[in-house]
Amino acid sequence: MLKLHILGIAGTFMGGVAALARELGHEVEGSDQAVYPPMSTQLETLGIALKQGYAPANISPDCDEIVVGNALSRGNPAVEQVLDDNRKYISGAQWLAENVLPGRDTLAVAGTHGKTTTSTILTFLLQAAGREPGFLIGGVAEDFGVSARIGSGRDFVVEADEYDTAFFDKRSKFVHYRPLVAILNNLEFDHADIFDDVAAIQRQFHHLVRTVPRRGRLIVNGEDARLAEVLAKGCWTPVETFGLDAGMSVEPSSGDERAAAGASFNWSARLLAEDGSAFVVIHDGAELGEVHWPLLGRHNVMNALAALATVNAVGGDVAAVLPSLADFRSVKRRMEVIGRAHGITVYDDFAHHPTAIATTLSGLRAKVGDARIVVAMEPRSNSMRLGAHAEALAPSLDGADTVVFLHRPELAWDAGKVVAGLRGEGVAAANVDALVKVLRERVREGDHVVFMSNGGFDGAPRRFLSALQQD
Repeated sequence: MLKLHILGIAGTFMGGVAALARELGHEVEGSDQAVYPPMSTQLETLGIALKQGYAPANISPDCDEIVVGNALSRGNPAVEQVLDDNRKYISGAQWLAENVLPGRDTLAVAGTHGKTTTSTILTFLLQAAGREPGFLIGGVAEDFGVSARIGSGRDFVVEADEYDTAFFDKRSKFVHYRPLVAILNNLEFDHADIFDDVAAIQRQFHHLVRTVPRRGRLIVNGEDARLAEVLAKGCWTPVETFGLDAGMSVEPSSGDERAAAGASFNWSARLLAEDGSAFVVIHDGAELGEVHWPLLGRHNVMNALAALATVNAVGGDVAAVLPSLADFRSVKRRMEVIGRAHGITVYDDFAHHPTAIATTLSGLRAKVGDARIVVAMEPRSNSMRLGAHAEALAPSLDGADTVVFLHRPELAWDAGKVVAGLRGEGVAAANVDALVKVLRERVREGDHVVFMSNGGFDGAPRRFLSALQQD
């Protein structure tokens, strides 16, 4: 047994590494500068000691190894001390590859967005099939209560991030995993702090493609032209595609029409409900069964298809596990309903990219009809803060009737243009207290209020809900 210190332990990935290390019997401690739910709750439940900040003294002198998260860079006081003291250190991705993945069939889920939800659906389906998978995903799965576990089966599901590995390893994290099956969910420009353009991201995705063996499988979004360009660079592994035909009718169609609808993809679906809560799964033109589940949106139907194709690729019976999706509960902070008060429903959503924002709101709109949707938006990801998505942000919020935009003073670009470009009402607030106040003044019975951020949002969702309950 080793004693590990994890730098950046409150991040979703590093928190998962901590959980796995603890399950393997190692003693684990860690430090971070921002600790908030749900990861802080998971770590506390596991009894892992958390230290605030990156002071060198926070690392116990008897630690055998330092696991370094990719949020830390040169100049960080803890990093500098580790280097000066010539202590043993490793990245989280490499630690996972060396200590957990050997001897397992790794199932990697990659893509600009949808990774966490797709990874969770896949894990849930494998569990329903009795395969007892291990997993590490970027969020706390409601159905498992944790973001990571070793598992007793052969399958290990890992959310495969294209972000760089560590300050000393600038490759994407996913190149460490050597998967048997890789899902390529989508590819758009993101992570403007480390990638210059889409081509740079495509290059990293092709590095992942190069690691998948010919006995394995690539499960690829057949609608994504950028992924097609990645495969055109070279592919040595069987490919199966998934997708939905644009404009496909939600009404029952004839057998011939159903076959045509799914003909362009290996895996497709016929929607039974416009909000994506019910659909028929089609594999190579044959209907396998219906799904009725609590998730919403076209994007989640796509996520389900990718997961189902992967279950099939490892020998699972897709038709047998379809009914289990009725009980699927997704991931915390993915359109999570945190409460209701005075007829107002409050959601907490992990949002970091305009496409994900637009598809999430589209799914909610299909469910709630003419009810008002109010969005509280924090541009927190590195790409958001740098302004890489500024032009696309206002159009992505077209599904909202009102947007309250958190415009912190340190934001490097003018959020006023985004607010002015909104289809509905737009208001900027300089801090969370002001944002909560504005929301309280504008909401009314029947509204759906969605908090969107990929960070802690200073606890805004629950602060707002608490204020509503006290009104």
